[in-house]
Amino acid sequence: MATIEECRAALDTLSDNMAASEGDVRGAAALDRSLSCRITDLDITFAGRLEDGRIEVLDTYEGPPREKAQIRLTMTGDDLVAMVNGELNFAKAWGSGRVKLEAGLRDLLRLRSLL
Repeated sequence: MATIEECRAALDTLSDNMAASEGDVRGAAALDRSLSCRITDLDITFAGRLEDGRIEVLDTYEGPPREKAQIRLTMTGDDLVAMVNGELNFAKAWGSGRVKLEAGLRDLLRLRSLL
């Protein structure tokens, strides 16, 4: 089972990858939205912002998200680490229900190029 530190490192790596992207992917990542990433098996939530193509984690706390972020991810720690490492395809994990992504319709349409 992935640790809190490994999950935080995975989010940092994801942020770095998004910041280094180009073209349509860079445009999709250039949103300015509140973001939460709930790690179910660790019962923690990373809360922050997606801004200028980067994820900035502002808080980590136990339990479900305290506020409804504009973009909400839910998954296990192992799935987060596997996705960032390229071992788990996001679209397949999302389609099977292993990963949940909730956002407004416009945001979902923009985010699809990241996925």
